[in-house]
Formats: sequence, structure tokens, C-alpha cells
Amino acid sequence: MDKKYLKRYLTIAVIAILSCLIVKNFAFFGNLLSMGAKAVYPLALGAVIAYIINIIMCWYEKKYFPKSEKKFVKVTRRPVCLVLSLLSAAAILALVLNIIVPEIINAVKLITLKVPPLYNDAKVYILKKLSEYPELQKQASDLFNEFDVTKLDWATITESVSEFVQHGVLGFISSAVGIVSTIAGTVTNYIIAFIFAIYLLLRKDKILADLNRIQAAYFSDKLNRIVNHVCKTGHECFRNFFVGQFIEAIILGSLCFIGMTILKLPYAAMSGTLVGVTALIPIVGAFLGAGISAFIIMTENPMQALIFIAFLLILQQFEGNIIYPKVVGDSIGLPGIWVLAAVTVGGSLFGIVGMLVGVPLAATIYKLSFDVLEAREKKLGIASPVREDEKKPKIKKERTNKKEKQPVRSAKSKK
Repeated sequence: MDKKYLKRYLTIAVIAILSCLIVKNFAFFGNLLSMGAKAVYPLALGAVIAYIINIIMCWYEKKYFPKSEKKFVKVTRRPVCLVLSLLSAAAILALVLNIIVPEIINAVKLITLKVPPLYNDAKVYILKKLSEYPELQKQASDLFNEFDVTKLDWATITESVSEFVQHGVLGFISSAVGIVSTIAGTVTNYIIAFIFAIYLLLRKDKILADLNRIQAAYFSDKLNRIVNHVCKTGHECFRNFFVGQFIEAIILGSLCFIGMTILKLPYAAMSGTLVGVTALIPIVGAFLGAGISAFIIMTENPMQALIFIAFLLILQQFEGNIIYPKVVGDSIGLPGIWVLAAVTVGGSLFGIVGMLVGVPLAATIYKLSFDVLEAREKKLGIASPVREDEKKPKIKKERTNKKEKQPVRSAKSKK
């Protein structure tokens, strides 16, 4: 038998045996995989933090004396830019928390003050209307009588309280200990992730150089080109998405705050910040922030809540159709229908994190799929249609060529 086919059959046999072992001992391998994921979680979280901070740090590195060749500037560029990036991220987070959290606490207090009187008024109104229907009125009276405080069985309540004191305190203490240990483990994971993120940011050039050496030593050039192309495409999609959504959130939140201040609507700072933060989630984010803000404003004045909803709908149309295309542009190159699909699928699987990651991940798959399709068409000799994002550069290049050729033609005509 040929060695090529023998190697293929052996590979298939090994895969089949491993699959059977995994299926037969699924619980064991599941626990093993869970333990591995738990152990790697701080490092994966640190890599995510480093990737987000690196977007800010790259901007600072371009501004920190980029043309200087002094040794002091080269040595201090990375640490100074890293510190500025961490301070910028902490300042943004602190600003958002200091604006939203106090306003939400005040809104919750306002709701707790106004909801009980509204409930009592609604109960009186219902009983008054039920007076026209004696049977329903009797059932409602029986229902309210069941909640009469004077008819409570105080002996049973006392016995339940004593039983809780005797047997429930130990359970409560054990639960408290479990909660404290969980919090301590979570804090430890975040500390490890933060330290690992700083290490990655400080040593990113050396890490990339080592990865390139490993690629060149152990893998073929074809595989390296494919892996590098996939990583480059994914990096561009994720970076453009996060930067574009961040700029859109700032614009939308600022315009919302200014408009609410002009219209003299309550909770302008809280609503503007909430709408801006939730606008980081594509499509549904701004509507989610608008719904929460409208509910809080409604506790103050229902008519102002309607004015706020109408204002925000107009603002989103203006920002989405005029400002966002000019300021941000098509940041990821993904059609709107696929953005909606990515948000829906990502949100149903992983919640808010899935909504944020689903769109750039879908954009990466979308671009890579079309790259494979164009390569296949080129191999078969089929003419590929021009993409929308490639039309403008080609037209611009043709115009410059025409301008360059005009003097040559005029010189020939003169001769």
C-alpha cells in the first residue's frame, strides 16, 4: 500500500478511536475541559484586556514624538503610552460610573416612593368599579381579607422564626463563607488578568517576533500566509468595530444630553450617558437605553417621557443617516442584514458580550469568505464583480492617470 494512503487511513483510525473514547467517557472529558478552561480563564481575560487597551496605546504611540530618534524617547515610549492608556480607560470608566450610578439610585428611590401610592390608588379604583358587579366584588373582598394582618397566625410565625434561628444560622454562615470565597477568587482572577495584560502590552513586540520565528521554523509558508491573513482580517474588523462604535456612542450620548438640556427634560446627564453606553451594542443598544431612560422620566412626568422618545427617534435618524457615515463611515464592511443576524445570534448565545463580539466576528467570516470566493473565481477564470469598498480607490486612480497623461498628449500634438 502507498505510504500516502497508509498515513491517511492511520489518521482516520486515530481520530475514530479518540472520538469513541470521548463519547464513552464524556463526563470525564467534560470535567477535564472545564478545569482547563477555569485555569486558562485569567490569561484569556488578560489577553482581551490587553487587546482593548492596545487600541488606545497605539494611538498614544503615534503621538509620542514619532519622528524622534533619541534613546530616551525610544526607551520611555512604551511605558509612558501604557500608563496614559490605562489612565484614559480608568477615567472613562469612572466618568460613566459617577454619572450613571447616582442617577439610577435616585431614580430607584423615586420609583419606590411613587409606586406604592399608585398601587393603592389603583386598588381603590378597582374596588370602586367592582361595586357594580357584586359577585366580583365579593371575590375581591375575600382576596383582600386573606392579606389581613390581624388574621395572621402568630404562633406559626414564631415557630418558624425559632426554627430558623436554631437550624438556619449555620447554613447562612456557610453560604456567607462561600460567597466570600467566590468573591476572593474572582478578585484574584481579575488581578492576574490585569498583570498578564500589562506584561503582554510591554512585551508585545518580542512576543510577535517569537511567534514569527515559531511559524517559520515549524510550519509551511502557505499555512503561515493563511494564518496571518486570517489574523490580520480579524484584527482590522475588531479594531474598526470598537473604534467606530466608541465614536458613535460619544456622539449620540453628547447630542442626547445637549438636546435634553435644551428641551428641559429631567435626568439629562443620566439619560445621555446611558444612551451613549448602550449604543456600543449595535442596533438594539440605543433603544435599550432609550427605554430605560423613558421609564425613569415617566416617573417624573409622563408627557416629558413621550417628548423624550420622539426626540430620541429623530436624533437617531439624524445621527445614523448624516453624522455617522461621514465621521465613522463603513467601519467593518458588513451589510445591515448580517449585522442584525450577528446581534441576534450572539445575544441569544452569550448575552451582551455575544452582541459585542458577534458583529466583528461575523464581519471577519464575511470578508474571509469573499476572499476565498474571489480566489476560486480567479482560478476558474471567472470575472469577479467589483466590491463597493474598492470602487472609489480605482476611480481615483484612473483620474490621476488621466491627469498625468494630459501633458504628454499635448507635447506630442505640438511636435
